[in-house]
Amino acid sequence: MIDNATTRVPSPIEAGPLTLDFRQPMLMGIINTTPDSFSDGGRFNCDQGINSRTAVSHGKALVAAGAQILDIGGESTRPGAAPVDAAVEIDRVIPVIVGLASANLHVAISVDTSKAVVARAALEAGAHIVNDVSALGDPLMGAVVAKHNAALVVMHMRGDPRTMQKGEIIYDDVVADVRAALGDAIDRAVMAGVPRKRILIDPGIGFGKTVAHNLTLTRHLNELASLGCAIVYGPSRKSFLGAITGHKVDDRDRATAAACALAVAAGAHVLRVHDVGATLDAISIAAAMRDAP
Repeated sequence: MIDNATTRVPSPIEAGPLTLDFRQPMLMGIINTTPDSFSDGGRFNCDQGINSRTAVSHGKALVAAGAQILDIGGESTRPGAAPVDAAVEIDRVIPVIVGLASANLHVAISVDTSKAVVARAALEAGAHIVNDVSALGDPLMGAVVAKHNAALVVMHMRGDPRTMQKGEIIYDDVVADVRAALGDAIDRAVMAGVPRKRILIDPGIGFGKTVAHNLTLTRHLNELASLGCAIVYGPSRKSFLGAITGHKVDDRDRATAAACALAVAAGAHVLRVHDVGATLDAISIAAAMRDAP
């Protein structure tokens, strides 16, 4: 049974050429420009300008498959990943953002970064959204987002990518703890000048969580609706799906689609995935069932 919190629809967000209207679920297609992506083995690695055209072409293909947002990242956030310099990150993502922005795709462009200097360069190059896995770990991030009238995704993460899956992972109540931390992140963003209506939240599936934590958060996404922000859900190809299905990372798109469908029924508004086509039908059916009288 779906309660009223699940069907609560946040206000639309203006993001560049697109209005993010959350009455129906939206797909955010992932473009990793790193050489060490866990999901595609560096297929779109853009170090020193290589492959930027390939990455742009991939972005166009994601839009053709149904993506309404493209999320470009230049620093891996897989468990154990080392940080990279801002200059390297900028060199990876800016050519791709420029290429996509100039293609007139009529979709929102997001930059996946936790560095304010990278966010600034990306927004000046044509991005409309900053997807910050550190939830304003950089104290300058909020001001950059506010200055450019951009949208902001704040995510929950235990520790950082190097430490988030190490040691025993314990929460008093994973849903309540994540909700409280995201509420604090929203408050920090608002204090920095980002309007609450431009903030989205992400529970951080796989970021400092066990398999059980990921499943519990997915089942209870509706409990985050009280924060009043659109909910981003990103399970794509992650290890908890492999733990359940036994499939390797390159064979988890069916599991990703299933998780996304369940997340839509539980209250998710934006689904962040690698394979847009594999997920589109699943979330369309889930939304239709969710909204049926």
